[in-house]
Amino acid sequence: MSEKLLEIKNLKTSFRIKDDYHAAVDNLSLTVNKNEVLAIVGESGCGKSALAFSIMGLHTRAKIEGEILYKGKNIAKMTPSELNKVRGKDLGMIFQDPLTSLNPLMEVGEQIGETLFLHNKNMSKNERRAKVLDLLNKVGIPRAEHVINQFPHELSGGMRQRVMIAMAIANEPELLIADEPTTALDVTIQSQILDLINKLKDEMDSGIILITHDLGVVAEMADRVAVMYAGQVVEIADVQTLFENPLHPYTRSLLNSVPNGNTKQDQLHVIQGIVPSLQNLPREGCRFSARIPWVDESAHEKNPELKEVTPGHHVRCTCYKHFSFPDESKEEQHVLS
Repeated sequence: MSEKLLEIKNLKTSFRIKDDYHAAVDNLSLTVNKNEVLAIVGESGCGKSALAFSIMGLHTRAKIEGEILYKGKNIAKMTPSELNKVRGKDLGMIFQDPLTSLNPLMEVGEQIGETLFLHNKNMSKNERRAKVLDLLNKVGIPRAEHVINQFPHELSGGMRQRVMIAMAIANEPELLIADEPTTALDVTIQSQILDLINKLKDEMDSGIILITHDLGVVAEMADRVAVMYAGQVVEIADVQTLFENPLHPYTRSLLNSVPNGNTKQDQLHVIQGIVPSLQNLPREGCRFSARIPWVDESAHEKNPELKEVTPGHHVRCTCYKHFSFPDESKEEQHVLS
């Protein structure tokens, strides 16, 4: 039986705009198990990074409601000092832009060493340096003895990302959040970074939350997938089920907008419209309904909730039973009763 590392219950992360709070993450529940990669996918603006920052306690002005249980302890209720003992030690995060996340005025070795010092003050300076060199080697950085004394701007994008990973895993966290870890990297470096994250997961037996909009990365890396739209999870399943039998119209639209060798269509599907802003987000009914106007309003639930349709496969709103793409023939339509 899988060991549960993180359990999120009814999480609501709201930001103040003028006089009102608007939820970017809205009543979300998820679990992450040990030695598992849970991918969270969706368009920009759907709440993926807001969720990651909520877990890490990095929001300064957001209102957090609900529970974020790490091994039974509610992170959301921790004081700053309690959180600092957990963050960086038990919880690690790889940020999507290492150039802005790394301190430009500190050498690489000093930044990684600071992470070690904060959680292990008994470690001597020589031991820290040896550990930093070991971490740089572990993440595949050549000439670690030279890189340890360099500044972030002196490194390539791929090297900076490896430094970020070294910092994130320095204290061997049990839960690692990777927020778009391969953004703006070339394909070869992307593959190396993903292989590295997978290897580290197996070595440390960690649970990993992989936040991405790249479905190719999801197919390669994930054990389970949660699809987010407008602050909610609209579908969650194991990776094989999600790719072979996607149900929610949003999931199917995402998959249909990606080129693959089996597609017979001349043009890729384009999802109508955009993710609505926080202020304009509909808080009742199916939040995706406006982007599939050809589906009758009666197909949507008034208060859609995640329902288990097969073991481990959850979908929000009954509209999936009536959905088909406008250009599909009768024989191709994916209608479930």
